[in-house]
Amino acid sequence: MIEKIDLGNLDYEELNKLILSWNEKSFRGKQIYEWIHKKLVSNIDDFSNISKELREKLKEETHLTKLEKHTVLHSKKDKTNKYLFQLEDGNIIESVWMKYDYGNSVCISSQVGCRMGCKFCASTIGGLKRNLTAFEMLSEIYEIQKDTGERVSNVVIMGTGEPLDNFDEIVKFIKMLSDEHGLNISTRNITLSTCGIVPNIIRLADLKLPITFALSLHGTTQEKRKKVLPVANKYHLPEVIDACRYYSDTTGRRVSLEYSLIDGKNDTKEDADELIKIAKKIKAHINLIPVNPIEERDFKKPDKTKIEKFKNELEKNGINVTIRKERGSDINGACGQLRLGAMKERYT
Repeated sequence: MIEKIDLGNLDYEELNKLILSWNEKSFRGKQIYEWIHKKLVSNIDDFSNISKELREKLKEETHLTKLEKHTVLHSKKDKTNKYLFQLEDGNIIESVWMKYDYGNSVCISSQVGCRMGCKFCASTIGGLKRNLTAFEMLSEIYEIQKDTGERVSNVVIMGTGEPLDNFDEIVKFIKMLSDEHGLNISTRNITLSTCGIVPNIIRLADLKLPITFALSLHGTTQEKRKKVLPVANKYHLPEVIDACRYYSDTTGRRVSLEYSLIDGKNDTKEDADELIKIAKKIKAHINLIPVNPIEERDFKKPDKTKIEKFKNELEKNGINVTIRKERGSDINGACGQLRLGAMKERYT
């Protein structure tokens, strides 16, 4: 049996090539692409300005992947929705919709599970199942936009998975998301976060995509980083920092350092001093994230006094720093928590 073409995963150029190979007019490719990526229609039969014959051919030779809404939780504390979507193979992924004064933001997953093993993250419990395709990632945004009835203006690739462990599909996703024939979300409104896969940081830098780039740092020395991020055993802190500096120099874009504050682990005056040195070396902005406790780990959030003290130490040394506001804490806010709960229910 011949495997059908994944229609939604064809970028604008690939779709037009397919349509031309069928001896159809080139504008048909544009029409089909916009049905999928601008009008967010997930049923080929609903492509109303496409002839019945072409629709039948599309159904015979292609497949349009669909995500099924599994669970939606609405926070009572803030304007945050957390979604579980079921993929066609039965796997489950999670996404988050956050409403801000400046626009609506969606945090997407890039993999089913994760193999990075970060100690404070629920996403990695159970390991990596598979990568998501570009269209599966796009569909997270499309389904949320359809569900809320509001336009998404910002996308962060910080959900389940390590984006740079799914490099080719991530790059395709970014290009399709910012395509004028689709949602046309500015690349400057797309943020990618990585725990530090050095070769792919370099590859990403060389593409010069004007996205916002964030490194999950979480430890200010090689030894401390190894305790929370197993990837540090392969890519040592000095080479990760060098890769970030290369990224900044190559793209002209400032790097953000994501730093999860863990009580008694990385929140001392010495940690602040080391973090200041790192930030100055690459002229980075620092995003402090008080860690979200999860049942399977013993990490705790520092109290507010400690967090403010740490922030003030950075600021008085000229570092640009923000504290990430907790969102959706009443709906399993930590990355991977909701999916982990669903998987436990499924297999117990």
